[in-house]
Amino acid sequence: MAALCVTAAFGPAEAREYRYSDAHLHFVDFFQESDGIDKLIEAMDEGRIDHVMISGIPVAKKWHENEPKRPRYYAGDDAPVYWYSATDVVIAAAVKELDEEQRKRFHPFLSGFNPNDKNADAHIRRMLELDPGLWQGLGEVFTRHDDVTALTEGDTPRANNEALARVYHLAAEFDLPVMLHSNITSKRERNPLYLAELEEPLRNHPHTRFIWAHAGTSMEIHRHQEQLDFLLPTVTRLLNDYPNLYIDLSWTMLRPYLLDKDGKPNRDWVALVEKYPERFMIGTDVVGRFDNLASGIRDFVPFLDALPEAVARKVACDNFLDVLPRHGAHPR
Repeated sequence: MAALCVTAAFGPAEAREYRYSDAHLHFVDFFQESDGIDKLIEAMDEGRIDHVMISGIPVAKKWHENEPKRPRYYAGDDAPVYWYSATDVVIAAAVKELDEEQRKRFHPFLSGFNPNDKNADAHIRRMLELDPGLWQGLGEVFTRHDDVTALTEGDTPRANNEALARVYHLAAEFDLPVMLHSNITSKRERNPLYLAELEEPLRNHPHTRFIWAHAGTSMEIHRHQEQLDFLLPTVTRLLNDYPNLYIDLSWTMLRPYLLDKDGKPNRDWVALVEKYPERFMIGTDVVGRFDNLASGIRDFVPFLDALPEAVARKVACDNFLDVLPRHGAHPR
């Protein structure tokens, strides 16, 4: 079956119209709450989004006994976050209530496991066996993640720890891509401080497909450092060295990397995407609220328009579908 991401034909002087896959979407927020599946479908239709990666949030924010008001976000106060496996139950329930045609648009990623626990792979295997064919990927896996790391109860996860090595082996066994959030550096270090934590699994697990969330960037890093000069050459080298690496260009990559302060496409990033046209995908990274989904995906249009049409179509929609399991239920 052909994929649903079909763009209308156009001439060189005509405006392009894209169909999209949102390769990074959280159905719930850090309190495991959501606008709901009907609101999500409405927003997808408005934004011409044919497919979404739909995942939970692997941690839940605690409303501490000493706080009179519930925080609005995970960084709202110093109360911790904790690993929350029921997030996947919420995702599964939402997808299962859809009719067959709508379900083809949704690609659930399983995320509710503790990446420090060497039992995690056993838990994931149980979840896969409970719902055969439901889960099409793993993640977003939180490792180095700004203040989430500091607030998470227990040890700091690393992308190259032993527990996750077991998960990567399982992902290869089930042909599942892994979306990994692993910051490339800290708030203040102007060098790729944590790069080895990502590069080790890329090297040691060549049969596992990795989607690097935001290419290791984050809004918190940008608040302190604005732009990382070493990011482009680092991503370039990694793509050359590791054919199992894919790049999620979700929101923190849009500015200041893909577009400059005037909203103009960055020629160097355009050239890199042209060089590796099947290795990039876009996403909104919304968390449980869908009012801005359509506008968020349209924010990529200036960058997409700077690419050759065939490449733009891949980045806008097809590359995400192509990274999914070959035996999966997504339309081909």
